[in-house]
Amino acid sequence: MFVFVCVGCGAELTSPLSRVALPAHAHQKYGNGIQLPVLMESGSFAVDPEPWGPPWRRWEEIHPEEAVARGIYAPIHALADGVPGSIVIAPGDARGTLLIPERAGGYCCGLDGADGPNMACEGCGLPVASRIDDCSLWQAVWLAPDAVRRLPVDGADPVPLSWAELLEEGKYTPPYEPVATWGSRVGLNHFWSWSPQWEAAVGRALAHLLAASGGRPVTVPDGLSAEVFQRALDALLPSGPPARHAVLAGPGQPTPEADADILLVPTHPQTGETWTPTGPATTAYPVPVPFGVWLGLAFPRPHLPVPASGGMPDGVLRDDPPAPRPRYLFRADRGAFQHTLVRLPAVRSPWLREIPENLTQYMRAGLF
Repeated sequence: MFVFVCVGCGAELTSPLSRVALPAHAHQKYGNGIQLPVLMESGSFAVDPEPWGPPWRRWEEIHPEEAVARGIYAPIHALADGVPGSIVIAPGDARGTLLIPERAGGYCCGLDGADGPNMACEGCGLPVASRIDDCSLWQAVWLAPDAVRRLPVDGADPVPLSWAELLEEGKYTPPYEPVATWGSRVGLNHFWSWSPQWEAAVGRALAHLLAASGGRPVTVPDGLSAEVFQRALDALLPSGPPARHAVLAGPGQPTPEADADILLVPTHPQTGETWTPTGPATTAYPVPVPFGVWLGLAFPRPHLPVPASGGMPDGVLRDDPPAPRPRYLFRADRGAFQHTLVRLPAVRSPWLREIPENLTQYMRAGLF
């Protein structure tokens, strides 16, 4: 386990933390005026390898060779030009810090970190972190990588669970949930929505599916996978050539067929490792999906149309009353999709490069 300390005076700025993978929805902006919960579980931290936050540079200011060196292969509006390696923690795990009033950027409903670090070390006053709690943003504290350093403390990091243990633990992310608007009283002003985490995860996976398609149609398994992927795939890919087939693969799933073209596989929530099949080598393209979302695709929970009556026999699942479903078709998160697609070398293909250039029209069509 580790604590993060101020580089200026050595004061401890966090409680003891264990490292986990950066969530796919870490930088998601969801809806308008929406109350999103805390991003990180208490006692954990994650590291973003890319620069995050101000200063920002417009695409026109960046030389193509510099963009490629940073792993960007298609135009985007702007690139963060800060120090890479920001550390994200739960706000409740911060210690010994004070808000900097003159850097309180945001204030639609809270802080958004647009003015740079807005938290200072209580001991020496060095700006060390950005508190994020504005509407439509996941609540978090982002430690500035050049203002803190990591020190080991007593207590070993938990050993990462095996894939079998993760499957047994069964910690899945529900595909839809109630979402509250900012400032609402308890029980009011909320609506049932597709999960923001699912929208971000599918946005990232959709970019990989397009890259794996080679410009051919792609099919995914029936059921929930088709509900969240197929409409966008049919709209974004040409029709006609023989389709490539994506299948679910991972712990507890049958060994993928040798002729599988694309594998929808889980990523480990602690290590970020992508599951790989054992046995004969495969040339199938692995599409990473966060484990909690992958679990919902691979082992969907039944949605009961009416409550079960009487007692609760073993094996009966019940919601009383049954959970409502969203009233709109699934939409992938545009930000997660674009962030991923422009970082895949395949986006340099002319047919694929047209997609990020025309995202506005696809948003109007309800795909994002």
